Amino acid sequence: MWVLRRGGHPLRILLPLRGEWMGRRGLPRSLAPGPPRRRYRKEALPALEVPALPVTTTEIRQYLRAHGIPFQDGHSCLRAPSPFVGTSQLQDQAGAATSFSLFIDKTTGRFLCMTSLAEGNWEDFQASVEGRGDGAREGVLLSEGPEAEDSEEILRIWDRAIPLWELPEPEEARLTRIMFGLTKVTDDTLKRFGVRYLRPARSLVFPWFSPGGSGLRGLKLLGAESQGDGVRYVETTIPRPGAYRNLFGLPLIGRRDVEVVLTSRELDSLALHQSTGLPTLALPRGTACLPPALLPYLEQFRRIVLWLGDDLRSWEAAKLFARKLNPKRCSLVRPGDQRPRPLEALNQDLNLSRILRTALPAWHKSIVSFRQLREEVLGELSNVEQAAGVRWSRFPDLNRLLKGHRKGELTVFTGPTGSGKTTFISEYALDLCTQGVNTLWGSFEISNVRLARVMLTQFAVGRLEEQLDRYDEWADRFEDLPLYFMTFHGQQSIRTVIDTMQHAVYVYDICHVVIDNLQFMMGHEQLSSDRIAAQDYIVGAFRKFATDNNCHVTLVIHPRKEDDDKELQTASIFGSAKASQEADNVLILQDRKLVTGPGKRYLQVSKNRFDGDVGVFPLEFNKSSLTFSIPPKSKARLKKIKDDNGLAAKKPSSGKKGVVPRDSETGSDQALKPYLPDPSRPSQ
Repeated sequence: MWVLRRGGHPLRILLPLRGEWMGRRGLPRSLAPGPPRRRYRKEALPALEVPALPVTTTEIRQYLRAHGIPFQDGHSCLRAPSPFVGTSQLQDQAGAATSFSLFIDKTTGRFLCMTSLAEGNWEDFQASVEGRGDGAREGVLLSEGPEAEDSEEILRIWDRAIPLWELPEPEEARLTRIMFGLTKVTDDTLKRFGVRYLRPARSLVFPWFSPGGSGLRGLKLLGAESQGDGVRYVETTIPRPGAYRNLFGLPLIGRRDVEVVLTSRELDSLALHQSTGLPTLALPRGTACLPPALLPYLEQFRRIVLWLGDDLRSWEAAKLFARKLNPKRCSLVRPGDQRPRPLEALNQDLNLSRILRTALPAWHKSIVSFRQLREEVLGELSNVEQAAGVRWSRFPDLNRLLKGHRKGELTVFTGPTGSGKTTFISEYALDLCTQGVNTLWGSFEISNVRLARVMLTQFAVGRLEEQLDRYDEWADRFEDLPLYFMTFHGQQSIRTVIDTMQHAVYVYDICHVVIDNLQFMMGHEQLSSDRIAAQDYIVGAFRKFATDNNCHVTLVIHPRKEDDDKELQTASIFGSAKASQEADNVLILQDRKLVTGPGKRYLQVSKNRFDGDVGVFPLEFNKSSLTFSIPPKSKARLKKIKDDNGLAAKKPSSGKKGVVPRDSETGSDQALKPYLPDPSRPSQ
């Protein structure tokens, strides 16, 4: 909660909803034009998108040569003359280099014309070159500006915002600068970047101008609130984050600039530019994503320095973005005590130019020495919690075992048929997604509509069919999550799925891929008639993808047939031992069937490569919200185990002793007794 007080007026309260303020699009209600409404007309529903066929750089070059189109090879794009620019416009452009105003992404084939602002996919470009389609050459593919409702909202806020130095009360201006850490940022710098201040919301306003400064396309509002000894910033964008593609500072970039510094926050760009005089740009979504649509604007730079922050996640994001920008021209500022974020460095009177000179090249040989790794090792040791990954908010006991969700790992998840594997894994992934983990879902067993309905119910923690008047409210919030779905259903080729995943990592910076499930992908594999060999190949492909792309892959695998009275083990996973060997984590959803009522479920972590902790904790299914939670009556919810022999005690007749988690206080196993098989039941 953020309480604002002005003079003797009554308190005004803004309630953030998962990082956004209460009110339309997170704006104060006094500035909102009205209640939330649907963003589309029912008579003009968009058609379902058909996934485009992947295109390679070689195919793009061959097509351009075949049609006599000259092109120039760039860092991440190909430059060519634009078919969307008239002859008179081409003649008016100065120099032959500037006539190559069309940028084609080497990885996706998507294009952008800098002159006409036309954009589209590779099929759209082919249609325009070959004259197919109505009016393609006349610019039907022009990039859309803000909607009318957004335009009114943008102009209303921009007109009400004032320059910070024009605040009537000097004390208010001083406190505002302290709140945002701008005590050493001059008025000239704020004026140069066009930064304003919105008094009703106590927020800085950063503008998004069209290329060339021809018009205002959007805004970002930055509010600040104290949190302990530090400050927590709350961002709100218009339009929505998915459509907000503002490289803050772009209108100040000259054609002759060949070096730029990328930051994750607008405040850091202000500090860097003031201290060093270098061209600086702030990424629209910070460390969460670098949209490929922004790459054409970065083509002119021969050197790009990424200074995204002072923590481990910022360092990982910098390495990921460098791969997209071409690592040969990228340098990275490694986080450290003497290398904080730029705004903090300015406030600490550090030499920002000297810090930039310590930036390390992103490109390196295949073999490295410990000298090149020692700072990264120190970063993990000094940031233990960040190195452990993103923690779950709905499953605290899972945090105690796995410590967090980490990039580059492979998790294998299994459970009996009908035990709720898809329902659990959807909440498991949704929990991470709400914390900013970009997620790609591959549901091969159930349709995307049904999966989205389940996840929306879990997100709202209640059945929306009983409160349809709130559907738009929850759907708008759910739509803002970084969540994407593959359009596959049923059996698919592993090559097609991997290509789609690689495309998603490049375009949407996906950090987590969920595959449900592996068995549905095995029908198209013709490598061998042996299903075990085919499964091993698929598991190896996912393992390689997770490592090469630094992306976490969660793979759902059905178990082999087991007796109902036996607990599943790691060896119960269908196929050979390769799945459990390649996996970094193995999760088993145990389900004990009861004759008199619903079964008891609990989650077992049987493998944890990060630190070795394994164990089990009970789950309770809430049918109304389709969520799993910890039973409140369990005194000892989490029990760690030391080996992989299973949870249930073996019968005396078997001659083997099983490992049973015991109550640490009483020395008994009463805490988990309801979730364990009854030893007195006769074997079948």
